[in-house]
Amino acid sequence: MDALTLSRIQFAFTIGFHILWPAFTIGVASFVAFLSFRWWRTDNPVYGALMRFWIRIFALGFGMGVVTGLVLSYQIGTNWSGFSRAVSNVLGPFFLYEVMTAFFLEAGFIGIVIFGENRVGRGAHFFACLMVATGTLFSASWILASNSWMQTPAGYTLDADGLFHVADWWAAFFNPSFPYRFLHMVCASYITGSFVVAGVSAYHLWRRQHVEVARKGFSLAMGAALVLVPLQLVIGDAHGRNTMRHQPTKLAAMEGLWDSGSGVAATLIAWPDMAAERNRFEIAIPHAASLYLTHSWNGYVQGLKAVPAAERPYVPLVFFAFRIMVGIGIVLLILAIIGGVLRWRGRLFTTRWFQLAAMAATPLGFIAVIAGWTVTETGRQPYVVYGHLRTADAVAPLAPGAVLTSLLMFALVYNLLLLAFFWYGARVVIRGPAAIADVHPNAVRPGLEQAGTAVPSRARPYTTPIAAGE
Repeated sequence: MDALTLSRIQFAFTIGFHILWPAFTIGVASFVAFLSFRWWRTDNPVYGALMRFWIRIFALGFGMGVVTGLVLSYQIGTNWSGFSRAVSNVLGPFFLYEVMTAFFLEAGFIGIVIFGENRVGRGAHFFACLMVATGTLFSASWILASNSWMQTPAGYTLDADGLFHVADWWAAFFNPSFPYRFLHMVCASYITGSFVVAGVSAYHLWRRQHVEVARKGFSLAMGAALVLVPLQLVIGDAHGRNTMRHQPTKLAAMEGLWDSGSGVAATLIAWPDMAAERNRFEIAIPHAASLYLTHSWNGYVQGLKAVPAAERPYVPLVFFAFRIMVGIGIVLLILAIIGGVLRWRGRLFTTRWFQLAAMAATPLGFIAVIAGWTVTETGRQPYVVYGHLRTADAVAPLAPGAVLTSLLMFALVYNLLLLAFFWYGARVVIRGPAAIADVHPNAVRPGLEQAGTAVPSRARPYTTPIAAGE
């Protein structure tokens, strides 16, 4: 393989690995902030135990996100020097602002979130949690604005040397696809976090351990899923319609649609044959694609044949990745609805098969995120800046052997990091949250129960647990 193909594989691997961690931390950071607020305002020890437990897991994911994110900035310069040269005037400031407004915000307060609960008041700890959660959203906004600008560039001028310059910062940031992509990604992150919390809580319920804390976590997670998954369907529909307006070729690849026309069918499953320019083994629903894409029974949709073959992405990859994402969304919607029905019947915490289903669904949000990013990134090919800068012109003039060597090293190191995360994360999950008495300021100190001596209500509200017999 040539340097272009290897560089694309390498960047796909590193950014695909990295995106797992923001998808996890964005949702869990907001969950931790909510728990911290409830612990502060209600004095309910269940919230305190749940907050401390998820802070430990969040910290592991946050560390993984920082390590894998730093690699990407260097890789853009080493493997994609043509891209860096062309777009640095636009995206360079975006990346700088992401560091200044997001990373500094997260880094400035993450220490208080992890280590500072016993050193500051609960209100200050909630503020730190809120700042970290806000930082994750700021980070997502700058990164997604950058990516969206590459998908739907706006507010720029292009000089004779092929360099992009910003003519309107507002238009560049709020480019046509940014609002939809931002909402879609953030909602996906919240859904991913919800099902991780649900899966871990279901594991504790299934083992009948830490039941009170697990019930609260499971209830909150499934309640959030019941709101977020249907909301994601609405956002996804709006995002798809925006893609149809600004990137019709990508949308045609998603749908496996070769011929433009009105009243087009929705292809459920097929094998897109790029050489023959048709679908094999197709199962389709007449008029359905026009209906959900244009909201009209006979709406017009552009097909792949409207552009030359050289302007099309690799259709099978886009086509199947899109179906994986949508299929997982349907599964998660079904689980969220079943959870709502079980809650209504008073069986949410006692239905064993549903606990197993929730555990099995834990990784589905991550798979859907990877599938969605595959659609986004491969669907704009052969361009890295849609309609202007081709991917072949963006790659650095590197020797294929050098790219292959670094790709193998990344694969080795990243898999070792992933094994380490699973090792330490599994230990935290199996150990579970702290006992309720260990986080409640009014708890009776072990060893003093029989004497009737209790910790005064607010005497030492932020002390660490006292071991039995101490």
